[in-house]
Amino acid sequence: MINKYYSLNNILKKGAVYNVIFGERSSGKTYAVLKYALERFVKYGEQLGIVRRWREDFTGKRGATMWAALEENGEIKKITGGEWSSIYYYASRWYLCSIDEAGKRVIDETPIAYGFSISSMEHDKSTSFPRIKTIMFDEFLSRTAYLPDEFVLFMNVLSTIIRDRKNVKIFMLGNAVNKYCPYFSEMGLQHIKKMKPGDIDLYKYGNSGLSVAVEYTTPNKRGKESDLYFAFDNPRLQMITGGAWEIDIYPHCPTKIKPKDVIFKYYIVFSGDTLECDVVLQDELSFTFIHRKTTEIPNNSLVYSQEFSPLPNYRRKITSCVDNIDRRILQYYKQDKIFYSDNEVGEIVRNYIIWCGGKTK
Repeated sequence: MINKYYSLNNILKKGAVYNVIFGERSSGKTYAVLKYALERFVKYGEQLGIVRRWREDFTGKRGATMWAALEENGEIKKITGGEWSSIYYYASRWYLCSIDEAGKRVIDETPIAYGFSISSMEHDKSTSFPRIKTIMFDEFLSRTAYLPDEFVLFMNVLSTIIRDRKNVKIFMLGNAVNKYCPYFSEMGLQHIKKMKPGDIDLYKYGNSGLSVAVEYTTPNKRGKESDLYFAFDNPRLQMITGGAWEIDIYPHCPTKIKPKDVIFKYYIVFSGDTLECDVVLQDELSFTFIHRKTTEIPNNSLVYSQEFSPLPNYRRKITSCVDNIDRRILQYYKQDKIFYSDNEVGEIVRNYIIWCGGKTK
């Protein structure tokens, strides 16, 4: 049954160093990379590095069951020619194993894979891993929060594993939970927002030899049997059943706004998007209405942007107040007096607030 799910065939044809793969949940992305790594281990003795954000993501039960789907589908026996039937997990390492006639577990002495966590990368710096030729960063997309300077930390993890080599292939896997992931901007993946399911984009970086293939996986056209559990009339669940980007439902403008009702404007520039934020005053009503800005920002306007600027009207984090105007603006967010032109704009602001350091409350 797993054959109807995701295959690495198309993206591997690109021959890229980094392979960024995202799409619907439970589509077989992790399964495909684990199978690929197992085949490489059996055929060439190459090992796998499994990277997660937190060490708890692969310890205990999570680590022990990571390869369970391959075992259940008989892939381990098939790939190893019947020599091994399962994977044993111990101390951030995975080993091939089987049960002998006496019912005793027999474990291969060489690990097939090692686990690395970005949050504790300092502990792995003194160890060498010359046989790791494949790296899998699973669930690199997050809807909640990322570690401070996470991209740089991830690069340090890769440096620890790769050392002075250029024979390692990297897979970054994620569900379509957040198109404003900092990895996209840090890696210069400028067309993520325009991609459609089934697209594979290839990025190259001058004459460096570096290349990144990005695939937005095609949803299973036949659907999954489990889809019936998520058939509610809720757009947020389309990420589970159809691979659409997960997005919240945000409050829209509660009243019609006239130009005279807008008493102040400020702007948010985030991840390539520019938003106009109108402070509205209507009788006893006072709130901020946020919508897209498609023209130039007027000179001397208050702008919140990720970029560093010496201009006095530019600020970086809306949660860090430097004057009374900042404090008044922040008050709207604390009191939930923010409304959006559409859910996509709300999603941009949510991710900007996370980038600022968390919540406004």
